[in-house]
Amino acid sequence: MLPDVQLLQPEVPIGLSRVGATGVKKLVQVERKGKRPIILISSFDVFVDLPSTRKGVNLSRNFEAVDEVIESLTAKPVKTVEELTVKMAETVLERHEYATKAEVKMVSELIMRKRTPATSQKTQEVVKIFCDALRWKDGRKRVMIGVEVTGITACPCAQELVKSKAATELEKAGFSGEAISKVFDIVPVSTHNQRGKARVKIEIRDEFAPSLDELIEIAKSAMSYDVYEILKRGDELLVVEMAHRNPRFVEDSVRIMAKNVVERFKDAPDDVLVTFRQENEESIHQHNVVAERVSTIGELRKELESNERIE
Repeated sequence: MLPDVQLLQPEVPIGLSRVGATGVKKLVQVERKGKRPIILISSFDVFVDLPSTRKGVNLSRNFEAVDEVIESLTAKPVKTVEELTVKMAETVLERHEYATKAEVKMVSELIMRKRTPATSQKTQEVVKIFCDALRWKDGRKRVMIGVEVTGITACPCAQELVKSKAATELEKAGFSGEAISKVFDIVPVSTHNQRGKARVKIEIRDEFAPSLDELIEIAKSAMSYDVYEILKRGDELLVVEMAHRNPRFVEDSVRIMAKNVVERFKDAPDDVLVTFRQENEESIHQHNVVAERVSTIGELRKELESNERIE
């Protein structure tokens, strides 16, 4: 009989927080009411903790659990991605009797159909979907779902610099202050742009479960305007104009997402955890810029209410 080396005592008796497998790719179908299922190409990371008394985990059990749960739950479309990841975490935990917790992370790409804003041309966009499930042996669980969308942001700082210089030149050319203000109202002022990625993840409960569509809408609201794979000239004009009429810093994007979550989910429990992240790919710099906020909804509520009283 071949020895099971994983069962041996480790040379260094220290427990490990996470051991597992990453990048396990599977096809997942998610139900939609009255429509064909959504097809997701998904990547899974699966982990358990490891006590100090055991040399290693049996990684084949992780793959067996992933395959078994995926095959059994995707024989027909699953109701939700969170249901899938929780079941995977539970099954992995059952198969690793020494573990006290199991964690499953799912990342998928969702292809969404959309139309361009001016000419209504059919096009598509890719939205990333996230679902993390953490299950403890004592019955506790934590599940988070999230999305990441792409958009355009226009820099407010550079726009003010351009506006200031333009005002000076117009004044030299004989335009009155009133005329200059009217020009700026009519013609958007130029600035440099970024392609932005807005991400929002929120903890869900049995009594509180926002939809992915709601999270996509909140993430899209963070940026100056939407972007499209195909644009006719009228569409391109509208996208550029609208983005420059709505300039935003990377910090603005995160704050707007946080505010919109508080306003939309008024009945959410105070201790629900939520994370926001905005990353902008700079056009005139060689670096990217990032802003993040990790908080509970209750903390955000108090912060917004406090600032409203001060104002």
